[in-house]
Amino acid sequence: MEKITEKSSLYDNLDQMSVQELLVNMNNEDKKVAIAVEKVIPQMEPLVENIVKRVKQGGRIFYLGAGTSGRLGVLDASEIPPTYGMPPTTVIGLVAGGDTALRNAVENAEDDELQGWKDILPFKPTAQDTVIGIAASGTTPYVIGAIKEARAMGCLTGCITCNPDSPLGAASEYPMEVIVGPEFVTGSSRMKAGTATKLILNMISTSVMIKIGRVKGNRMVNMQLTNKKLIERGTKMLVDLLHLDYEEAKRVLLLHGSVEKALSSFQ
Repeated sequence: MEKITEKSSLYDNLDQMSVQELLVNMNNEDKKVAIAVEKVIPQMEPLVENIVKRVKQGGRIFYLGAGTSGRLGVLDASEIPPTYGMPPTTVIGLVAGGDTALRNAVENAEDDELQGWKDILPFKPTAQDTVIGIAASGTTPYVIGAIKEARAMGCLTGCITCNPDSPLGAASEYPMEVIVGPEFVTGSSRMKAGTATKLILNMISTSVMIKIGRVKGNRMVNMQLTNKKLIERGTKMLVDLLHLDYEEAKRVLLLHGSVEKALSSFQ
């Protein structure tokens, strides 16, 4: 297979560039990412539609990856409970090498084709679950093995990769092969490939949360009130939606614990 992620950068002599040249050239490369992501929306749409059906029936979403890819999956999963008030068991991020790998490289963690599925097994996966493999290269054994096992037991499977016709894409029902081109620093897939991955994860999880009813209008009405900023945001939502004065809106919000519950109390 062609590994575009490993191709030589379109730029040379990076160490001879001025800071301005480095920043401008990196920004020019980043501009290509959203365009590349747009091209995989036709693959993303049916995946999201199917995830929504499954989550409504109690299914979960597993993100699985190694290195940067795994960390981005864990990041997206960890933001679902505070943003949308869902339990942390709804979207689960797993990274090769375990939590240690979130901060430090774990040697050979991605090379075991059996370990990815082993990491999912303690969660007692069912056919209602979705497993999304994340690997810029599309060749990571940890991810490919898990996708194969998940698909064999009836889970919905998708993947995010940045190479065409990859083994990971072939193993997945819904491959999202987003071709961002060579990295600014040759092979450094934490850059454009990582940015593309983050965009796609944002799109998938946000769309799912909206379609299962965790957003009202354009507001995060189920966010957890974990700090002053979020309490103030929730209070302003109630001021706008219920036309209460600020102090009363804050009292009602704190009484019920979420904007959604406060709104329901007025119906």
